[in-house]
Amino acid sequence: MTDFDRLNLSAIADAVNGGRRSAEAVAREALARVAAYEAIQPAVWITRAAPEAVLAAARAVDARIAAGERLALAGVPFAVKDNIDVAGLPTTAACPAFAYAPVETAPVVQRLLDAGAILLGKTNLDQFATGLVGARSPFGACGSVYNRDFVSGGSSSGSAVAVAAGLAAFALGTDTAGSGRVPAALNHLVGFKPSKGRWSTRGLVPACRTLDCITVFAGTAAEAETVDKIIAGFDADDPYSRRAPAAPPAPFGPSFRFGVPREDQLNWLGDLQSPGLFAAAIRRLQAAGGTPVEVDIAPLRAAADLLYQGPWVAERTAAVETLLRERPAVIEPTVRAILQGGLAQTAVEAFRAEYALRALARQAEELWEAVEVLLLPTCATTYRIAEVKAEPLALNAGLGLYTNFVNLLDMSAIAVPAGFRDNATGFGVTLIGPAWADGALLALARRYEEIAPMPQTPPLDTAGVETRIRLAVVGAHLAAMPLHWQLTSRDARLVRRCQTAPAYKLYAMANSTPPKPALVHVGDGGAAIEVEVYDLDVAAFGSFVAEVPPPLAIGTVTLDDGSLVKGFVAEPRALDGAEDITRLGGWRAYIASL
Repeated sequence: MTDFDRLNLSAIADAVNGGRRSAEAVAREALARVAAYEAIQPAVWITRAAPEAVLAAARAVDARIAAGERLALAGVPFAVKDNIDVAGLPTTAACPAFAYAPVETAPVVQRLLDAGAILLGKTNLDQFATGLVGARSPFGACGSVYNRDFVSGGSSSGSAVAVAAGLAAFALGTDTAGSGRVPAALNHLVGFKPSKGRWSTRGLVPACRTLDCITVFAGTAAEAETVDKIIAGFDADDPYSRRAPAAPPAPFGPSFRFGVPREDQLNWLGDLQSPGLFAAAIRRLQAAGGTPVEVDIAPLRAAADLLYQGPWVAERTAAVETLLRERPAVIEPTVRAILQGGLAQTAVEAFRAEYALRALARQAEELWEAVEVLLLPTCATTYRIAEVKAEPLALNAGLGLYTNFVNLLDMSAIAVPAGFRDNATGFGVTLIGPAWADGALLALARRYEEIAPMPQTPPLDTAGVETRIRLAVVGAHLAAMPLHWQLTSRDARLVRRCQTAPAYKLYAMANSTPPKPALVHVGDGGAAIEVEVYDLDVAAFGSFVAEVPPPLAIGTVTLDDGSLVKGFVAEPRALDGAEDITRLGGWRAYIASL
């Protein structure tokens, strides 16, 4: 927990299935990690699932395991990009004015829940999934976890950060032009973009509906493959779902040919370190049995140009046309400018672009006669958040140089890590194959990962962050009380003794050992309750939260001066048989009255 080490999907599922750890314990640790990382990057989440709901879902998984089930994702915490529906949580697509309450959960999410995964919440994104930077959201910009001055990549920014920072074991994103791959590269992750139609897109707010894919960010190719096996499958209720061919492309043999761009076609956008990192990735794939073959990627680049310079912009416009026409001011300015461009496109231009794309697709098909897979940089360089905000369109386009064509040309892809620049930003490469080569690409990515040594991951960037958190305690953790040692053992420092705002009630819980209170926010009709406020570092706070037993949890408490601190809150069941002791003003007075 101290270093936010990355969560391991397989290890968690094995431990929960084997009874060596409970899903509830995993969920508590995940909630603690989320709470602790909030001080470092508060823009990761748009909506977090209520802690009580997370813990209830985890206990349901534990009950299924106790009943003899074995679940592929038992107790594994995950996150979902907030343009994918989850019943009970709003879908915003990072636009509050667009938000709605979905009635049904998207099939891809439901399959994960059925497999025992525990949903932590909905993550931030470039608004309407329009962007590759992660800085086009009213909920804030996400930075790369290893250097927060630089972009996290988008549009699936929050999902990538949640995994790279060790908050979730995996996360769903989406990919129209590279949004499931660019954030993977910049945060040292695997980003798997399946073939179009392999995963259902029902319940997804469309960006370009004919191109959209739901994707996954994970720590390894094996973990991405686990998710793929659960999610993949035809959905008759999704018009864009496709049946897998009876004979998909075969796995790569011990030796294979992989395409790399001609030297004169590699544009590094001025980055001095990316060429060396790409050369190292080529050597790694050679060590996995591959022979590099230079290929002409001009048709791929020409197809990529069509995505934003052609009528596919109008497909983005179609997804939110009513909002764009009636309430344009509620849309993020850069996103609004892009969407408004789609209004000028004509049907004639759309058909001409379609004809051009078909011709380019035929040229691209010839690549598979020379090579079995392509190896390209995922993105040529990276940029600071401030740079992207100053020049949002051109720099965003630079990040999509090697990704924009993939869905247009109906290809499958998996992005894998390939090292770090001196500024700790990640560099990645992408393995690209024809449609339905997903299984072969996942297996090849595993081979690529097995070549030692893999680049050493730098520590998370916490520079300049307030690394201490204030916690209000109200009962058994007060000084000289039975559980106070849980604070002193973590070097917690007493800040002050004070009261809450006059908006709370205090209850003595029944059958609690040692005796503990439940603090409940009631608003009008409440009272001020005595508390002690302690100061802990982020890691100590996280480990403390992980040990808080139900029905208590850590939430936010308002103090008498109006300031907000973390503090004990209670689930509704905490009040079963409890005694209302609000009139006494605090736990010490109650203990003295016994």
